[in-house]
Amino acid sequence: MENEVEVEHPKSPVHRRVGILIAVMAAGLAFTEMASRTAATDVVRETVEASDTWAFYQAKTIRAAMLHADALALTLQSTGRPEMDTSAVAKTVADWEATAAREDSEPSTGEGRKELQVKAQAIEKQRDDRDAAMESYEMASGALELGILLASTAIVTSFIPLAFAGAGIGAFGVVMGVCGWYAPHLIGG
Repeated sequence: MENEVEVEHPKSPVHRRVGILIAVMAAGLAFTEMASRTAATDVVRETVEASDTWAFYQAKTIRAAMLHADALALTLQSTGRPEMDTSAVAKTVADWEATAAREDSEPSTGEGRKELQVKAQAIEKQRDDRDAAMESYEMASGALELGILLASTAIVTSFIPLAFAGAGIGAFGVVMGVCGWYAPHLIGG
């Protein structure tokens, strides 16, 4: 009694081509997975950055409101009181109002409320673009994984139509990966 194990060696050109197809899809999968992780990290970083910018915006809003309220209170307290130096009160009120105006807009430093609002909105836009790219990369990865599975099954079963199906789904994955890369750049992110 002989123990023979039948071993098939995929020497046919079709098997080699399918193997190369699998290798190419695996390389694409590696790139889309890496890009997806990078985009996810960027989304988290930009979310924190936008949150910090909005917090700074809120602090400026509170400070300006306090300065306006203090200026009004000082003005009301000094009205009709001859013992108070009206020029000193007027100078103090003017200083507070000027500071409140700088809190609202300070183009030289970019740290006024108006400038902070524009900055926070730009960060949010960039974050949203990266989030869309991340979703595209994840779809690409899923399609490439399925394409690899089908192409591998084609080699094992020698049912070549599965390789064509895998190649088609893999091509869709590549297109989604390219869309993930270029979409933010085309939108302006």
